[in-house]
Amino acid sequence: MLQEPLTLYKLIILYLLKKAALPLSKQRVCNFILDKGYTNYILLNQAIGELIDAGMVLPQQINERSHLSLTDEGAQTLSFFQANISDVTKEEIHSYLKENRLELLSEISIVANYDRVSGGEFEAHLLAKEKGVSLVDIRLSVPSEDTAAAICRNWRKKNEEIYQLLVEKLF
Repeated sequence: MLQEPLTLYKLIILYLLKKAALPLSKQRVCNFILDKGYTNYILLNQAIGELIDAGMVLPQQINERSHLSLTDEGAQTLSFFQANISDVTKEEIHSYLKENRLELLSEISIVANYDRVSGGEFEAHLLAKEKGVSLVDIRLSVPSEDTAAAICRNWRKKNEEIYQLLVEKLF
């Protein structure tokens, strides 16, 4: 058994990211660990910060949310110490990922961001992916940030409907 609880929390995070096999939002990682009562928010954030600083977890922005993904170094470290995670904890992780798989995929498969571009306009970037392949990739120039934000919000809600409409009208 591990001597330091913080080390165990780090291993749980690494294991969760490895089994997910895709970036998870930091919020999802925190909610899972806090809901299971493994640790408190302060120690959890310390563990995540130390994993990032050590290069074992890569932070990235996806859909204006902070996501975490496992690096090769993190996977290698986990392979050495994975046995220190209890079978019960591993099963809880497997169950969580199985129950939430579609939601987790949707979080990274549907992308909607906007940026300011030349001339004071904004560009909304809308993307839908399936199994890592782009289904549709749209860039729209709009006159205001409010419009760009509304387009992104609507894309997140109605992307399937919009994709269907495009396919119907173009084919």
